[in-house]
Amino acid sequence: MRYPEAPRLDLVEHLHGHAVADPYRWLEDPADPRTASWTAAQDELTAGALAALPLRDRFAARLAELVHAGAVGVPVWRAGRAFSTRRDPGQEHAVLRVREPDGTERVLVDPMAVDPSGTTTLDAWSPSWEGDRLAYQLSTGGDEESRLFVLDVATGEQLDGPIDRCRYSPVAWLPGGEELFYVRRLAPEQVPAGEEQFHRRVWRHRVGADADGDVLVHGEGSDPATYFGARTSRDGRWLVVSASIGTAPRDDVWLADLAMSPEGGPPHLRELQVGVDAQTAAWVARDGRLWLMSDRGTPRWRLAVADPADPATWAPEAWRDVVPQQEDGVLTDVALVDGPDGGLQVLAVHSVDATDRLSVWAGDGSGRQAEVGALRAGSVSGVSAPPEGGGAAWVGFTDHSTPPSVLRWDAADPTSLTSWEQAPVAGDVPEVRVVETHATSADGTPVHLFVISRAGVPDRPRPTVLYGYGGFDVALTPGYSAQALAWVEAGGVWAVANLRGGSEHGEEWHRAGMRERKQNVFDDFAAAGEHLVAGGWTTHPQLAVMGGSNGGLLVGATLTQRPDLAAAVVCSAPLLDMVRYERFGLGRTWNDEYGTAEDPTELGWLLGYSPYHRVVEGTAYPAVLFTTFESDTRVDPLHARKLAAALQHATSSDAPVLLRRETSVGHGARAVSRTVGLAADQLAFLAAHTGLTG
Repeated sequence: MRYPEAPRLDLVEHLHGHAVADPYRWLEDPADPRTASWTAAQDELTAGALAALPLRDRFAARLAELVHAGAVGVPVWRAGRAFSTRRDPGQEHAVLRVREPDGTERVLVDPMAVDPSGTTTLDAWSPSWEGDRLAYQLSTGGDEESRLFVLDVATGEQLDGPIDRCRYSPVAWLPGGEELFYVRRLAPEQVPAGEEQFHRRVWRHRVGADADGDVLVHGEGSDPATYFGARTSRDGRWLVVSASIGTAPRDDVWLADLAMSPEGGPPHLRELQVGVDAQTAAWVARDGRLWLMSDRGTPRWRLAVADPADPATWAPEAWRDVVPQQEDGVLTDVALVDGPDGGLQVLAVHSVDATDRLSVWAGDGSGRQAEVGALRAGSVSGVSAPPEGGGAAWVGFTDHSTPPSVLRWDAADPTSLTSWEQAPVAGDVPEVRVVETHATSADGTPVHLFVISRAGVPDRPRPTVLYGYGGFDVALTPGYSAQALAWVEAGGVWAVANLRGGSEHGEEWHRAGMRERKQNVFDDFAAAGEHLVAGGWTTHPQLAVMGGSNGGLLVGATLTQRPDLAAAVVCSAPLLDMVRYERFGLGRTWNDEYGTAEDPTELGWLLGYSPYHRVVEGTAYPAVLFTTFESDTRVDPLHARKLAAALQHATSSDAPVLLRRETSVGHGARAVSRTVGLAADQLAFLAAHTGLTG
């Protein structure tokens, strides 16, 4: 394959004693005429190669059916109204609806009605405590900028907005629906050049008022990369503010008694947890107690209570456990409900080997009361209950062949679950078999895998996709994946590895795959691939690896460290130049996860695995498809451009190295039709290079 010409610069920087070559630095600048010309040539090359793939149309047709399966979100209850999202077959985006107490439903926000082109997405939403107002956030073209609006639930009238610069903003309502707390970045002219995506603050806002007159609540003098959270109690007395620098696995937490705060001024925030290497989520519930879900001293998390009015009870040694840390599971979510006897109960979600389980605990801390045995092996996406009380809770559920749906739990029958709302399915979903197994990593650590194949198909080596992520405390639990189902239905095997760096086994598991231990993640992934080969599921010429974002870094490191492991690679929206990643997008918010090139020791960690710097001329690299999104404001597409150029220059094999890019989409949510096109190209590429014939 003849690749577009990419001049190599004789550019070597000396950083903390390391000679760091960067021959494709010019590809960082999309406005450089050389970059524009090279990118256009790559577009032409890739379009021709992907169009010629034999299974491309077949995958596209099947994915269109499987992707168009519906999805139902967990309801958020407010004063008898249930707010939730739903996407039906044929819809490009989910709509936000409200179900009235009499059972009637209305659509409140439909992204396609806002923007028929399909490039506008619903980022977040929050109803007021009374359920009569709704704050929601929209972004366009994949920029994830999140403009904030408020509407009247009964009439649909827009009461406020757009308020810009609200990316990653929580909304915490005060009773009455006239005021809310939210997070907004400072205006661009108030921050240094290049830092427009940072410098957040917590504000108090009156609905309908000019946002520029909002009351500053917290954040002045904070690190520019700080993210904030805000929660209020239903009675309006208590405000909890949290802060974390970037994605660091630690946060500071403050509590304010709004009844004691000055009228019209900022509340007095008192320290609950500051300067501690731990994470704590805090809120004041209807029983008046301060609830604390934390990994402080308990890396698999626990749920405890304290007295919000008595700071002496805020110290961890004074907390009273309601759901103590469990040896065999990680606490991931809770809902407070009323038991049959009137006492408070906790419906708790624990993850055990990346599979979620439900149990019921006494709210007074006297222990576990029941196991909810009716839950199938799968994932709980969330649990919710009305904040004013009641004996029911709603459970979001999915597994490898079930689209996101909602189940109902009742305290009167605590071991059972009933269907509340099922997501519709377009066409037949293939019947699959799921095998759970463990690989052994280089240091002896067991690594859990889900191996998915078509039910009834005899075992033999088959084209196999190994998928992983391994970072940022993210767990890969069972979930409906049209891409996985289409691959399995065509005769392949799909495997998901639960690598270190995720949250599958708590915060210790996360930290075992971050910073100076990041190599553990790549070792785990390589061990998973070898395990699939040794177990007879596949062979090296039939094995593909796939990942996106941090998972793109994972497969980038794998293909440069172990080019012999797999025959094909899909590397999507990846981080690949780990020396310069902090300079672009949201990179500086991730240096607690990876380390910073500004520090001599940490630069050594990064250079040890940075895929762009591990390319060796004359190596037979596998087939690689990079997929990037031009409106991606998290991970800049420059990473894929630079490694694509480096591999095209260096590889000695005939396997292609292709760069596929899309415009008007970003790192996150996208229209269903755009998902189909991307997934079909990825699967057809992998099929062509692993021997999957369908």
